[in-house]
Amino acid sequence: MTLIQEKSAHTTEADDGADADARRPGPLRLLTSAGGPRYAAALAVDAVGGGLLRPFLLLYGVGVLHLHAGAVGLALSAGMVAGLLVVPLTGRWIDRGARTLPAAVTLALRGAGALTLLSAGSLPLFVLAAVLFGVGSQSWPTTHAAVVSTLTEGRLRDAALAAGRSLRNAGLGAGALLATVAVAGGTGALRLLAGVTGAACLTAAALVASLRVRAPQRPAAAVTAHADGQGEPLRRLTLLSLANLPYAFCFDVLEVALPALLVLQLQVSPAWSSGIFVGNTVLVISLQLFLVLRLAKRSRRSVLSAAGAVLAASYLGFWAAGALGGTTGAVGIALVSVLYTLGEILYTGSGIALVTATAPPHLLGRALARWEFSSGVGRAAAPATLTALLGADPAYLWPALALTTALAALAVRRLAPRT
Repeated sequence: MTLIQEKSAHTTEADDGADADARRPGPLRLLTSAGGPRYAAALAVDAVGGGLLRPFLLLYGVGVLHLHAGAVGLALSAGMVAGLLVVPLTGRWIDRGARTLPAAVTLALRGAGALTLLSAGSLPLFVLAAVLFGVGSQSWPTTHAAVVSTLTEGRLRDAALAAGRSLRNAGLGAGALLATVAVAGGTGALRLLAGVTGAACLTAAALVASLRVRAPQRPAAAVTAHADGQGEPLRRLTLLSLANLPYAFCFDVLEVALPALLVLQLQVSPAWSSGIFVGNTVLVISLQLFLVLRLAKRSRRSVLSAAGAVLAASYLGFWAAGALGGTTGAVGIALVSVLYTLGEILYTGSGIALVTATAPPHLLGRALARWEFSSGVGRAAAPATLTALLGADPAYLWPALALTTALAALAVRRLAPRT
């Protein structure tokens, strides 16, 4: 029995308006609902690798290869841009029916990137490693969502995606901790970590490839008839991806704007920024799955629109708290960050879920790729945009973020498919 046949046998109801399926499985069951233990192992490798990637590559380039920090930064940026350009191609590959193979390739590319570091002795080889990492990392969310969408349905799919995000957030912290430990152990520990990372990614790629999941085949006549009526949903999903751009800035608000505001503007200890980051991570891990299950009776469009409203309100809250100055302002920012985290959870819990629920089946890859491409563009533009506005005047940054995100929320409410 194939995995798709197993899914069909065990899934008796895929009604998006019902949350019964989503309430039954626990977190562990949800993590293994798409692909079983082998795929769950790949999720764990991706989660730890996500936290390890940026700090580890930077530390490796500077500490082991003795490259200039500026050159290392440019190489990492080039890798992420190259990865972003490959995302549309990944979407088209998925639309040809592939599911686990693209996911396995993204893991294999990251494994090849880690092993390339072991033989790298110059900048060109480091750039190659960064590109391999970048392509593998940028395409993973699209391939992962496609696999989950093929093996689960309805609100169970939403819950499985949420469980994967909770695991990823836990892995981000674990990966960052591993990078910190490795740098304390010197160059030998960094080389060992590169080898272990490469072997783990290649092993995970082999496990995912062994699942051999493809999209269910459909008669050509059925595909043609379905395609004739799907132009409008795909157009709306494209507009939804454009509305996603302001939403995507929210991640760098936590990682870039708030640290700069706290340390440079309010001149308080960097510990405030670290504490807010840790608190955000803990809340996301704790509440992501819970809120997805609790809001299962709400339409995904409504939740995504509400996420924009909550994020916009939090940006105005950061502006007001920052105006207080000093420690008082830092306390206010820490309190507002709870509201911000709620908006982030609502956003990540409904965005991909809305795309997977409404995309035409034969264009699922392209729909996911457009969403992830818009997220990638937003995240690429965010650091420079946020720091420039904050450097000019906080009065420019926070109202601009609040206004654009609120407009995006209105666009979602008006244009997104109702599901």
